Amino acid sequence: MASGFRSKLVRLCEILRDPHHVASFQRYCGVRETFCRDSLNGHRHCRAEGEAADRQGRGEGETGDCNGRGDGEAGDRKGRLEGEAGDAPWRGKHAAADGMPNGLGKYVARETVRLRGASAENGDGGSKTPTCASAVKPLRRNSLTGDGGQEFLIENKLLYYLFTFGTELGNELFYITFFPFFIWNIDPYIGRRLILVWVWVMYLGQCTKDLIRWSRPASPPVVKVEMFYNSEYSMPSTHAMSGTAIPFSLFLLTYSRWEYPMPLGLALALSWCVLVCLSRIYMGMHSILDVIAGFLYSALILLLFYPALDVVDTFNQTCPYAPLAIISLHLGLGLFSFTLDTWSTSRGDTAQILGTGAGIALGAHLNRRLGLLPDPSEWQLPFSPPPISAALLARTVLRLLLGVVVLLATRAIMKTVTIPAVCRLVGVPSHDVREARQHMEVELPYRYIVYGTVGFNCFFLVPFLFSYVGLS
Repeated sequence: MASGFRSKLVRLCEILRDPHHVASFQRYCGVRETFCRDSLNGHRHCRAEGEAADRQGRGEGETGDCNGRGDGEAGDRKGRLEGEAGDAPWRGKHAAADGMPNGLGKYVARETVRLRGASAENGDGGSKTPTCASAVKPLRRNSLTGDGGQEFLIENKLLYYLFTFGTELGNELFYITFFPFFIWNIDPYIGRRLILVWVWVMYLGQCTKDLIRWSRPASPPVVKVEMFYNSEYSMPSTHAMSGTAIPFSLFLLTYSRWEYPMPLGLALALSWCVLVCLSRIYMGMHSILDVIAGFLYSALILLLFYPALDVVDTFNQTCPYAPLAIISLHLGLGLFSFTLDTWSTSRGDTAQILGTGAGIALGAHLNRRLGLLPDPSEWQLPFSPPPISAALLARTVLRLLLGVVVLLATRAIMKTVTIPAVCRLVGVPSHDVREARQHMEVELPYRYIVYGTVGFNCFFLVPFLFSYVGLS
């Protein structure tokens, strides 16, 4: 019975990991890979990669006849290209089963589009370029390789913008605005605990990725709407983990402290979580299994660590030896997680997370001693949201703008100073910053120092400025 259950579980995991389900969801949401060809009447059309894959799966001869009609030379060249690539990229499920690298698939896809464009030129009165309406590329290049990805078609712009917003809820720009906004304008008590949860969840998620080492969904059949994290491992989805931990922790921390309708808070947390999780499938970055595992893993971490939040935060705030313990713990966690034998960009993200957590904790400890950003008084519980006024909005916006400018300036200055210094210290050339950062001995100290300083300034320098200019 146990072996039967295990085999069914393995089979279910294989189904949920199948990249064709990701591609099907993308097509349902209006994402198409560009695939141009001539029709029989000489007009140019764009066809989705999924349709082309189906036709190729039914037989190369039929597709070759359909696409090569009107230009034998271009069709022959395309056939040789697909033959050299082993036909794997265009044979549906066989591509994923064969484990073909994503790079080869992208190369074949680009060449096929180029060659069919050449065919269109020759067959339609000497026109110079094939027409692919609404073709766009990923917004950001791969953080490690600089690969910009291949073009794709968006048929539903509303879903494209919605899921782009959803995936940004797990990116650096969101963290560097949302956490500080909550700390400076709403409740620093909740902000500190929320960042503690984020550090635990993201650290464990990134370490688990490097232990499991599953690759991203294969492309094709998946369309890479995002490229920035494509060099990282896939399992579990840390976007799904943060998209679960942050909204539900926020709900749990605020419900007993602030007055608002519970159904509203729960609905917002659930909507946030679902949007982030679905956005990772839409972007082609994760399989369904990655997202489900990220959600469950994050829920388990919350269940185990949430009761310890008060103890940890009180220690960080009040213990005279807290700064030493904070630095030692975060460096120790970093050294433990960086001893694996291969390098990936998630190691830099882990250093960034640990550095931010250490900087926030140190800044909060010093902040308490100086009284720059005190917690609201407990006797006022539960707090009621203040009435919205022009003065309140202006004060909030000024705090946010001034504070974020200081944090971005801190990051820029520290990056300019830290990378050359670390390169000189470890003997790595610093003329090419991207290449230098691919060395672990450069990337890890750089991320830890830079984002540790950013976190420290979030809780110390910025509140000090608020006090100085009368915004406290």
